Amino acid sequence: MAERATKVVAISRATGAEGERIGALVAERLGFRYVDEEIITRAAEKQGVDPAAIADAERRKSVILRLLEGLGQSGAAGATPGGPMWVPDDATELAQSRDRRALIRETIHETAGQGDVVIVAHAAAFALAGRDDLVRVLITAPAEIRTRRLAEARDGDQAKAATELKRSDEARAAYLKTFYEVEHELPTHYDLVVNTEVLDPDEAADLIARAAGA
Repeated sequence: MAERATKVVAISRATGAEGERIGALVAERLGFRYVDEEIITRAAEKQGVDPAAIADAERRKSVILRLLEGLGQSGAAGATPGGPMWVPDDATELAQSRDRRALIRETIHETAGQGDVVIVAHAAAFALAGRDDLVRVLITAPAEIRTRRLAEARDGDQAKAATELKRSDEARAAYLKTFYEVEHELPTHYDLVVNTEVLDPDEAADLIARAAGA
């Protein structure tokens, strides 16, 4: 079988599974840029993106070009477990968020098009599905393990961490359903599923890098 040339690694992660830290390590091993949700959001805020610019296709192209200039300039080796995804509350918010979603999705596609990148942001594995140079990865762990990690990263309150984790998992499921019409996330949506209950970040990163052809 011919070896596939991987140019993009798209990592989805459950809160508390250490996905951001592992993504940064994978980028380091592959010599790829690292792009995460925080970087994309920060770049958008820096550009002062407004709903009108996002909704207009032509204006959106220029916004995307500016966003790309700000992506991948920082890593996340010290990242803490990620927080919940945001899901719109009402019809107006949903309409605006769909315009913002179009910007984010196009930004992800443009970022992937530049190649040699690890993307840990906005369900990129679904946004980029179908590319033949893509490795899609899910990083997860049992709820009790993720709860413990979340508590350790916050204030040590296990009950509070458990509540936050439940809300985060529900929000993530709603996000996938709202924007990608995914009723149930399945292992078959990914090329590799990594359980970090036992694997440490370095071990997990080694597996992913090997899957990407390193």
